[in-house]
Amino acid sequence: MEVEEGLPAEARGETKRFKAKRDAILAAAADVINEQSAKGMTFADVAQRVGLNTTSVTYYFKRKEDLAAAAFEVTLDRLDEMLDEAQREATPEARVGRYLSINMERLARIHRGEEKAFAILSDLRAMEGEMRQRLMQRWQQIFRRTRALWGEGGSRTETDLRGARAHVLLENTFWLPAWLVRYELDELPRVEARLMEVFRHGIAAEDAAWAPRMLDLEHDEAEPGREAFLLAATRLINGLGYRGASVQKIASELNVTKGSFYHHLDAKDELVIECYKRSFDIIADAQRLAEDMPGSQWQRLTSIIATLLDVQFSERGPLLRTTALSGLPPRVRTAMVDRSNRIARRYAGMLSDGIAQGSIRAIDPLVASQTMMALQNAAFDMRKWAGTMPRDKAIAFYASTIVFGLFDDRVLNG
Repeated sequence: MEVEEGLPAEARGETKRFKAKRDAILAAAADVINEQSAKGMTFADVAQRVGLNTTSVTYYFKRKEDLAAAAFEVTLDRLDEMLDEAQREATPEARVGRYLSINMERLARIHRGEEKAFAILSDLRAMEGEMRQRLMQRWQQIFRRTRALWGEGGSRTETDLRGARAHVLLENTFWLPAWLVRYELDELPRVEARLMEVFRHGIAAEDAAWAPRMLDLEHDEAEPGREAFLLAATRLINGLGYRGASVQKIASELNVTKGSFYHHLDAKDELVIECYKRSFDIIADAQRLAEDMPGSQWQRLTSIIATLLDVQFSERGPLLRTTALSGLPPRVRTAMVDRSNRIARRYAGMLSDGIAQGSIRAIDPLVASQTMMALQNAAFDMRKWAGTMPRDKAIAFYASTIVFGLFDDRVLNG
């Protein structure tokens, strides 16, 4: 600011115009990244959204990778600002509550057209070289700062639990826009209060105990080798994004030729669809098996959560992340979103039955079902964290964030 104030008036005007145009390009890039992924973004797409030609965009950003990285930096800057403000509160609960409020205020401004969405960070791992290293370091710093909302110091076990809480909070930050569009603008304060209630106390009724049963999801393969093929593809797509996971990379991961790829599937879009079907089928199988169990809805829901977390933390994982939807054609994307919504509605139905039964707290089942979707969607990212402790402990810690809330420490004594 001091440098700008020392410039002649004409130069200050040029600086402001440059910044305004650069900000507009970054906002357009964030929209394209969220719709098509960082790998799928082109200068032409971005230029069209801001009324420029492609050459004009390259005046601000020489390479597409530079533009994507700058858009991600904007997101990381915003998260830093949100955490700065949240950290001023006195208690963990107040800090998380303030963080959620800031985020909901941001989403309301986007809803009103007063602000643009920031770029979702799921494609960070698809960046390459020094740029990837720099962005990942900043993301790790954001993660540590989020974890510090619950305080610092204490035992390794306490730090592990804070890590699970931080990850779930951040995942909900990016999952919110996917389902908040179903609500009117004037409903957002109520949604915020209902979501904070789940964060505060979880879904468990008073005196509920964590004692899930692991569901048997094993089944015979209709086509030998297909499961391994889809599993390898899912891992690559989760790590590199839809555009980053090329047919050649998938074939190399499986140590097969590209011809073998096309023996299984006709096109890459079909691959992603099949990966989604595999993931959704696993979740739906868990829901069906749990509904056939004797016992309360609490026992059924916790058994689903534990089983799916076990899948995500094991060699049987991962489930395909919803972020891969951005690379699909609109018609196919809509069909996959519809399937995801049906799974969420089934969770909401089980939660409603549990509330009537008394085994689930009186929470908003639609809101709580979305926290469950976020939980199962993101857990694969924590597999290294989970690998530092016994599997049942990792599952209990991660699940506790939603079943008992973000501030309940009973799992430390389990």
